[in-house]
Amino acid sequence: MQHLNILFDLKAHKNILIITYWDYQDALIQNYTLPYAKIISDNLSSESKIYLVTLDKLNRKKISISFKNNIHNISLPYFGFGIRACFAWFKNIFKLYKLIKRENISFIHAWCTPAGMIGYILSLLSKKPLIIDSYEPHAEAMVENGEWKKNGIAFKLLFKFEKLQTHRAIFLIATTEGMKKYAEKKFNFFNDTILVKPACVDLKLFSSDNCKKQNLLNELNLENKIIGVYAGKFGGIYLEKEFFDFIKIAENYWGDKFRALILSSHTSLEIINMGNKSKLLPITLVHRFVPHHQIADYIGLADFAITPVKPVSSKRFCSPIKDGEYWALGLPIVITKNISDDSEIIKENNIGSVLQYLNNEEYLESIKQIDNLLKTNSKEELYKKIRPIAEKYRNFEIADRIYKSIYGKT
Repeated sequence: MQHLNILFDLKAHKNILIITYWDYQDALIQNYTLPYAKIISDNLSSESKIYLVTLDKLNRKKISISFKNNIHNISLPYFGFGIRACFAWFKNIFKLYKLIKRENISFIHAWCTPAGMIGYILSLLSKKPLIIDSYEPHAEAMVENGEWKKNGIAFKLLFKFEKLQTHRAIFLIATTEGMKKYAEKKFNFFNDTILVKPACVDLKLFSSDNCKKQNLLNELNLENKIIGVYAGKFGGIYLEKEFFDFIKIAENYWGDKFRALILSSHTSLEIINMGNKSKLLPITLVHRFVPHHQIADYIGLADFAITPVKPVSSKRFCSPIKDGEYWALGLPIVITKNISDDSEIIKENNIGSVLQYLNNEEYLESIKQIDNLLKTNSKEELYKKIRPIAEKYRNFEIADRIYKSIYGKT
């Protein structure tokens, strides 16, 4: 009964504070957070407001910038983990606390557990309900990626706060079902307040209309080529050397018919240097950095896609955004094992290849699987087979149902 009363109170309130730990220009804001913020806004009354906190490396020195859907950006300066960041956050927490009071914020919605630390402190101070979105392991992921040490202060601090926010939040919006077991094992959390929302895709923006645009094929000299695409970065949670070694095996297998289209913010020189380490021919790599409103047309040039996430244990609980976009465009995916629910979905539906090992023999076997899919199915047949996967598992309707259950209009 108490839980239902909290839910009713949430629906009755107007204004929301969304806290992120990313720069406003970051793709995680533009392509991941803002679309959900707009869905949340659609489930509020017209006079309601959403305040979106971003941490900007180049501080724009503007306190608030208005957007459509009653979403306002609060830009705060970003500092890397350390003493300076701690002092900055003392000041920022005070500013945000005053905002909560002044704007009559009804509850705090934090995106991922690093932002959840700030959300937790503000929730304690203001006594406002806390929601953690994109709930997945971050502290352990940083250790597995080699960026933090398990006995370091950064890991210990965030892991402690992950437990605290897990128990304080009235809702945890996880990206996979597996987070329920993770929360039980790591944080002794057994409540039924974990909802599941994978990284969803706007299926209107990623569709057959974006596939094989002739002008782009001509511009990039990709006509009649077998094209493997990757849209993203290298390093951190993503493989680097292993990716380019895979591309080298594909180059050996398909010869000049193969091209690797890399859509990345890395410079062309960086991409060339990475490829050189695997002795790739320069002509094999086609690199572009394109704005997100054009990304579907470029991904749509491909015949298959690659998701080179490091197969560490914490990635079982993540949800790669690009997989949904690849599926929406009808692309088979080469993926590492135990990534989200996606590796199993790909294996069970025979819509790609799951790398069990990271070696040349496995890469060759994977490429043969992709080659067989391309030879035994037309582009249209693959689209009709794979597109429904995106519609089932990555539709924005999933997010709408989740947010409506929390913020739905009374």
